[in-house]
Amino acid sequence: MTETTNSPLKRINFARVPEVLLQPQRTFGIIAEEARPSWSTPMLILSVTSALAIIVSGYLNARAALMGEAPLPRDWDWWTPDMQANYMQAQQSMQGPVFSYVIPLVLGLIGLWLGWLILSGLLHLGSTLLGGRGTMPGALNVVAWASLPFVVRDLLRVFFMLISGHSIQSAGLSGFAAESVFLAHILAQLDLFYLWYCILLIIGFGFSESLTRNKVITGVAVLMVVVVLIQAGIGTATSGLSGLAFQRPF
Repeated sequence: MTETTNSPLKRINFARVPEVLLQPQRTFGIIAEEARPSWSTPMLILSVTSALAIIVSGYLNARAALMGEAPLPRDWDWWTPDMQANYMQAQQSMQGPVFSYVIPLVLGLIGLWLGWLILSGLLHLGSTLLGGRGTMPGALNVVAWASLPFVVRDLLRVFFMLISGHSIQSAGLSGFAAESVFLAHILAQLDLFYLWYCILLIIGFGFSESLTRNKVITGVAVLMVVVVLIQAGIGTATSGLSGLAFQRPF
């Protein structure tokens, strides 16, 4: 253990990726003992897989638009006729690579990194209020490594889109929301990978913050519920403003 802690820090450590996913208890214990930044590896991988999913989705959407088969937004039936007309006009003027790739890619990466920073800060603040003794760098490490399930999800989504030939329209459990737009935005964020992510957060903060398991579970659960509700509210409020969308794991 001492050798692992005192060895020079590897800024890029791909060997730790399967260890986090398959042996989280052991690996997060090592991450907590290192007490130094190690978030660059998971954030780099997340950036690459998120960008890949966005590019593939943009290509398929652009191809569908050229063929006159562009999918309508999920909440299309609740839009007013004016909103529908404005959307169709906007789609006709947004067929270039800037709108198909560049803007979604920039927004997606900004959302990924900004969400990581904000969520890390909120979780660190919450754990501190509960009596935790961790640090902000430790919180950054935990949130970054705990987000690796979204890498698996991105790769599976890319594989599905390439096989099916169309982008994903009902992410997560949103297919079960038949009438409520707000509920659809909530369920779109929830799936087995999100649950996996929350479990890794609980394990990671249990080591880094030296809190009891009940306090860690309570703190993480409350904050994640609040984050999901806020994101769903923002998504509902802006659903009719733009046809652009990007994946947000946080």
